[in-house]
Amino acid sequence: MYKAVLFDMDGTVLDTLGDLTDAVNHSLEKFRFPLRGAEEVKSFLGKGPAHLVGCAAPAGTDEDTLGRLLADYQAYYDSHCQIKTAPYPGIPELMAQLKAAGFTLAVISNKQEPAVKALAERYFDGLLELAVGTGPEVKCKPDPAAVLSAMARLGLKKEETVYVGDMDVDMNTAKNAGIDCIAVSWGFLGRERLEALGAERIADDSHQLLKMIVG
Repeated sequence: MYKAVLFDMDGTVLDTLGDLTDAVNHSLEKFRFPLRGAEEVKSFLGKGPAHLVGCAAPAGTDEDTLGRLLADYQAYYDSHCQIKTAPYPGIPELMAQLKAAGFTLAVISNKQEPAVKALAERYFDGLLELAVGTGPEVKCKPDPAAVLSAMARLGLKKEETVYVGDMDVDMNTAKNAGIDCIAVSWGFLGRERLEALGAERIADDSHQLLKMIVG
């Protein structure tokens, strides 16, 4: 029986695509690069800010320019990450139910940590024990280091912990950490892609996710 749930953030507990797209395009426009549509941005997500910016920039953009573009994107997004973003239906209620039942909850995201903490505080205040993002000393998923570190800080055993996410990177993170995974179909890939990637358990709404977690 699980005692803890570690959530991905983007596409799992929060619909962040609008603010991510706006931030990417703000920086692309500043550097006089072609803008990207939301579906394009969605296809670049899951592997952290550097990957997102690298995919959004024109092919052949030099490393120095990519570095400046990334810095501009991160600064803008950190201060504009709560405009269009909203929790997916039923997620705050799901977390409240799990917390009331004694579960330990945390978010482990490939988004930069300042934005992760700001969004967690705004939308899930009092519900999470930890909100962890990437930074200079935190490797991006599917490297399991952030998950394993969070589990150690919270005193969690692998068999007590489940990771919930919406992408293959989340499935691989859970596998690399040696913990169970539940995928959600409302995120950035959808049920068909998740099934094709080998997801064994997929929740289609928050009620189904609750049943899968509680058992």
